[in-house]
Amino acid sequence: MAELVFDCVDAVADRYAVVPGFALRLRITETSGERIDAIALRCQIRVEPHRRRYSAQEAERLHDLFGDTDRWADTLKPLQFTMLTAMVPGFTGSVTQELPVPCTYDLEIASTKYFNGLTDGVIPLLLLFSGTVFGTRDGRLNVQQVPWSKEASFGLPVSVWRETVDLHFPNRAWLSVHRETLDALQRFKSSNALTTWDSTLTALLDRIEERQA
Repeated sequence: MAELVFDCVDAVADRYAVVPGFALRLRITETSGERIDAIALRCQIRVEPHRRRYSAQEAERLHDLFGDTDRWADTLKPLQFTMLTAMVPGFTGSVTQELPVPCTYDLEIASTKYFNGLTDGVIPLLLLFSGTVFGTRDGRLNVQQVPWSKEASFGLPVSVWRETVDLHFPNRAWLSVHRETLDALQRFKSSNALTTWDSTLTALLDRIEERQA
């Protein structure tokens, strides 16, 4: 029976992707000496917020997600990030496999909100593997399942995620609003002869600050 060990060794932003994404580089090692013909690999990725420390600025940015810091022992729970599949070609010993990871900049999604709240350091990820291993034994096709216990931890640099997003949305952020809200913003924008949505929101914030002064 094949004995597989999974390690995540690196992550790089995909500069040529149509949509934002980065690539995780996996090292897959077969330790029993058996030849692997192919692996139909599945990988579930979770974020494990409890595995790192946070600055005061990060705690403030993550308040919407986890609440007050004195409650973080209860609220700092794992977040589902994504589920991926890949076809790993045949190998003996070990092989390096790139795993493309598409990203969204939708700040309504918990994982994106978490990533955006970090200023530096790493994003603690847990990669959970499953799938089907194909090989040959005694001249016959041999099929095995990747045990559900196979996993790997990886610290994704925050800088890689920010580079990934900035390649497509440099110095930009996306907000999702109801159509009625967008219509109201459009009326305010037009009536005040504002040229961009950024200037529209800035004008509204300035008015609020003036009223609070």
